[in-house]
Amino acid sequence: MTSKIKVDNVNKVSDDSNIIKKCGSTTTVGSGSGNTIVVCGSTVTIGRCGGTVALASGATQTGFGRSGSVNYQTSIKTTNFTAVSGEGYFVDTSSGAITVTLPASPSAGSIVAVVDYAGTAGTNKITLGRNGSNLEGSAANGEISANREAKTLVYADATQGWVAVSDNTTTTIGAEYIAATGGTVTTVCTDFKVHTFTGPGTFCVSSVGNAGGSNKVSYVIVAGGGGGSYEGGGGAGGYRESRAPTCSYTASPIAITSGGGVTVSSGANSIVVGSGASGRTLNVPLTRGSDSSGLGITSAGGGSGKNSGVPETNSCGGSGGGARSGNPSSFQTGAPGNQPPVTPAQGFPGGNFIPAGNPAASRNTGGGGGGATARGFGLACTDSGNGGDGAATSITGSAVAYGGGGGGGVDSPSPARAGGNGGGGPGDNINGSNGTTNTGGGGGGAWNSTGGNGGSGIVIIRYKFQN
Repeated sequence: MTSKIKVDNVNKVSDDSNIIKKCGSTTTVGSGSGNTIVVCGSTVTIGRCGGTVALASGATQTGFGRSGSVNYQTSIKTTNFTAVSGEGYFVDTSSGAITVTLPASPSAGSIVAVVDYAGTAGTNKITLGRNGSNLEGSAANGEISANREAKTLVYADATQGWVAVSDNTTTTIGAEYIAATGGTVTTVCTDFKVHTFTGPGTFCVSSVGNAGGSNKVSYVIVAGGGGGSYEGGGGAGGYRESRAPTCSYTASPIAITSGGGVTVSSGANSIVVGSGASGRTLNVPLTRGSDSSGLGITSAGGGSGKNSGVPETNSCGGSGGGARSGNPSSFQTGAPGNQPPVTPAQGFPGGNFIPAGNPAASRNTGGGGGGATARGFGLACTDSGNGGDGAATSITGSAVAYGGGGGGGVDSPSPARAGGNGGGGPGDNINGSNGTTNTGGGGGGAWNSTGGNGGSGIVIIRYKFQN
């Protein structure tokens, strides 16, 4: 047999702090300045204003959420691991990148903190594996990729998932920087990475960064130069440049600098580097330099120098090929540049053939190919024209010119006609010279033989990777 005792109110008169009270539907345990438990319908209140609720040593709690703090583990993590809600971790990536997998099936209020212990995350990043949950509203992993960066993540709901927060009201999440691989990588001015592609490749972005660090890259994209022909100098490959606000270098005069740069996207970005066109001799059809592209930007191949006796459909391009000679009294135009049109212009027209005042004294000469910053020269028919100048930029850390037009050819021995600054090949009466490799320079024109080949293009990407 069992007995049941019903207690409505127990009061120890000498000590008002130890009581159980029931008044209608409300039950109160404790009083005074100490802890209380109040049960009122479906609401349970623990503690009171001014009081403290403490767990006994070794005890744990569940289902209460968290206030934004974590218990940091003193054991330094040096390998991949799965985090536990309520814990903070010091992660040492000195020996290589580490993945921290976030808790599976988190609930609202779940919290994890991760700190770059050794200040090496800028070299070996910490990947935050989302483990099936969104991370700041995106189905993509996060990362810590700046030295000494720390993140505290709180799970909000299925829509936003894990959200980065600050541990107090005076600080915000640290700056994040772009991290990428591909091409030949160099470090300039301490805090900037430069990726140079002299052939096709892939620019692989592992961290897109943020506005507080870097999330835009600068670029120079130069197409393959046009070949010199029987007279006309080859036009330079199209030259396009844009400088991001975080990149402080001396850009070319035609670079986009106000609000410039490209916001990168995570993953593999294909890079294409155009080849230069072959030089041509008399009556051989013209070919244009090949396009270069990357990051959604395309530079057009340079137009080949114009050639007597063949269609001139491939003489226009990033920069245009120089004009061929005509009858002693006829004016011949250089081919258009900036084809297709872009702003700022990616190149200039080739030089014209300008007959001399005395037609009988005329010589068979070609105009210089257009360059990135100037059209090719077209002198009076007593001589051929120089190639147009290219554009000089310090994106690699030192000033280098790209996109010079090829010099025009001439029918009798004379001083070679200079190619434009930026890899343009000189023209001559025998063989034109090749444009310089990886400058997009146009090939020089010729008369008695073959024009020079256009120079191959180049793609250069620069960004800030640390502060």
